[in-house]
Amino acid sequence: MTKIRSSVLLLLCGFMLLPAMAQTMTAPNVYPPSTARPKTKAAAPQTMQNNGTLKKAGLKPLSRVAIGVGVSPLGIGFLAATNLNRYLNLRATGNFLNFSVNNISTNGFNVNASLNMASAGASLDYYPFHNWLRLSPGILFYNQNQANAVFTAAAGTSFTLNNITYYSASGSNAVQGIGTFGLGNGSVAPTITAGIGNLFPSSGRHWSFPFEVGVAFIQTPTIALNLTGEVCDVNGLNCVNVATDPTVQSNLAAQVSTYQSDIQPLHTYPIVSFGVAYNFRIRK
Repeated sequence: MTKIRSSVLLLLCGFMLLPAMAQTMTAPNVYPPSTARPKTKAAAPQTMQNNGTLKKAGLKPLSRVAIGVGVSPLGIGFLAATNLNRYLNLRATGNFLNFSVNNISTNGFNVNASLNMASAGASLDYYPFHNWLRLSPGILFYNQNQANAVFTAAAGTSFTLNNITYYSASGSNAVQGIGTFGLGNGSVAPTITAGIGNLFPSSGRHWSFPFEVGVAFIQTPTIALNLTGEVCDVNGLNCVNVATDPTVQSNLAAQVSTYQSDIQPLHTYPIVSFGVAYNFRIRK
């Protein structure tokens, strides 16, 4: 009987201890009843980027603007851009450059020349990988890139036209001329470029350093030369007017044709541009 009582008491004690043992096993770190559990702050909405890093939800269309400067064969450039979505930006550009050189000697002429570059365009920047590489079809809707030259041949100075040697007359009849070199002659020109760097980096940085290469498909460049004055033989005799003499005009036309062939490759005008830009938010 005594053994039965002992067994019953042991079973009762075991049943009484089971709840405490279960609580200890399932919740090892129990806060005291009087202590409230610490509250955790909800995380901001995030999305996974291609590089495996977490990034907050993307920017809304037309919510940021970038402005920048750069240099290219079109001159000193300015840009303004805005974001359309994570793949597309819209960019506007303007370029200008005025440059003059004097006292250049070529073919017996003394030349004073000026380069006047002025253009404006727009392009759609497509980022197939969201950030670094871009393809940019565009258009130059304003194109007034040209060079002008004034050249003279002092009295008795020899010069060549189409490999024929002429001698400038003396005094006020010395040969003078005006030349114009046109790059597109004001026509609209499509462009295509490829570049590295997004004007609106996914990292959220404000500064970027865009770089691009490509071409502008301009109209065939043109050259125009006009001469006045007289040319003579080596002794300063038998002078003829260069503006009306058919032989001189024929050789002048042949020389212009040679120059035209030399600049024909500029029909696809090269673009190599690099610069710096700053972007900022204009709306949430």
